[in-house]
Amino acid sequence: MLVSFEGIDKSGKSTQSEMLIKRLETKGYATLSLREPGGTRISEKIRSILLDKANNEMLPMTEFLLYSASRFQLFNEIIVPALKSEKIVVCDRYYDSSVAYQGYGREINLDLINAINKLTAPLKPEFSFFIDIEISESNRRSALMNQGKDRLESQGDIFLDKVRRGYLTISANEPERFIHIDGKEKPEVIAEKIWETVAKKIGI
Repeated sequence: MLVSFEGIDKSGKSTQSEMLIKRLETKGYATLSLREPGGTRISEKIRSILLDKANNEMLPMTEFLLYSASRFQLFNEIIVPALKSEKIVVCDRYYDSSVAYQGYGREINLDLINAINKLTAPLKPEFSFFIDIEISESNRRSALMNQGKDRLESQGDIFLDKVRRGYLTISANEPERFIHIDGKEKPEVIAEKIWETVAKKIGI
């Protein structure tokens, strides 16, 4: 089974991804935790290019194609073999990120993005958990963490608002797969909601 986590930066998706992995492992399931962009030698090199603030002249289509190249490598090199070996694969971001960030955020044609997504990552996740927070909350958490922002995180509130609205649209269009969760709730409460969905699917 393939499960993905989505959301804007500082939403808590990475934390929830890790919590789900740990809970599955305590139940005896073989798992694989991945992140996008990244996860393979080539994909990690692409990640460094994408997130480097020195690359601010990068055009939206270049950005999208680099993400797609990274995803194609990850899907074929890592995800497919893991699923064939009956592992539960948990991805911190997957193709919905391209729809939200490059489609709604950068305003690249959605039909083009969806077509390339089907080529580079033809498998739809069983569930995609959208951990939703407002832009102000993302900024508040970022300030508390006192971490530097990468190239995408530095695009500003207007861009991030477009991305969040994109996620909300995806959620409305695919409610059975794309599960909208309030990211302001306590991590333990969120984790329990996620676990209820996953446990029901795998029959625990």
